[in-house]
Parts: sequence; C-alpha cells; structure tokens
Amino acid sequence: MEVKQTEDGFFVSMVSTPYRDPYHLPPDDIDKLFKSHLVNIMAWGIIEDGKLVAAVETAVEELSNRLRISIIWVDEAYRRQGIGTALLDIAMQRALSEKRRVLMLETQSYNSDAIAFYLRYGFTLIGFDSCAYHNDDLERKEVRMELGIILEYS
Repeated sequence: MEVKQTEDGFFVSMVSTPYRDPYHLPPDDIDKLFKSHLVNIMAWGIIEDGKLVAAVETAVEELSNRLRISIIWVDEAYRRQGIGTALLDIAMQRALSEKRRVLMLETQSYNSDAIAFYLRYGFTLIGFDSCAYHNDDLERKEVRMELGIILEYS
C-alpha cells in the first residue's frame, strides 16, 4: 500500500505483491474471544475431539448499525474444506436477520490468503488505517484494511 499527498488530495495505491513470509495467526489469538469492549457478541465454533478447530465471532456496532466479524479463524489442518465460507455464511445470516447495513471485518494488508478469500466471498475495501498497529505500518506492509459487504433491504 502506498499513500501520496498531491495538491488535489491523496492518491492511494494498493497492489497485490508476493510477501516474503507467509502469514500465520499467532496461536494465542483465538483466546481473544469475547473481549470486554465488544457489544452484543455472538460466537460459533466447531469442536472436534474436544479441540476448537474453527470459530467466528460477531459484534454489533450500534451507532452505525453494522455487524463486525471480530474473529474468524480456521485451524490450518481444516482449511480449504468450506468451513470458512460456512462461518461467513453464519455471520451474514445474523447481519441479514438483524437488518444491519454492513457486514464488515478487519484484516492486514500482508494477509493475502485471507484477503483473497474475503474478496471471493463478496467483501470489498471500505477503508484502511495506515497507523493502526505501529507508526510505520506502511513501511512494514502491515496496514489495517476494513473490508465489508453493504447490505440492502427492500
């Protein structure tokens, strides 16, 4: 990602390029379910042999009537079997049943596999934060991306 200021405003360029190190979810990230700052949380998971192998957590952003996927995770051994899509379907069902304006999530610019998965599902870029994690996120290629699906009701 590159952000340049011009006389007329800003120019933002996001180009997919190979990342030298593949992204792996830190093992303790799944322990972050049900954070106290989230509102109206619901989570679903898949347990096999007493072990959590996949989960999705959603939380409501009341002010803007959006549903945020705060966590979606599938153990590496269970990926590419449709589980992630099924979890997104669950989140989408909640968003639709509650008549939320947007289903959204956060990812990082270096997580190319996740970005490709979300884009295939129908998410699009709705925003980014170039200093969410560190002051040098652009240089680190670790830009917070907000992806979303804008929902319409008749």
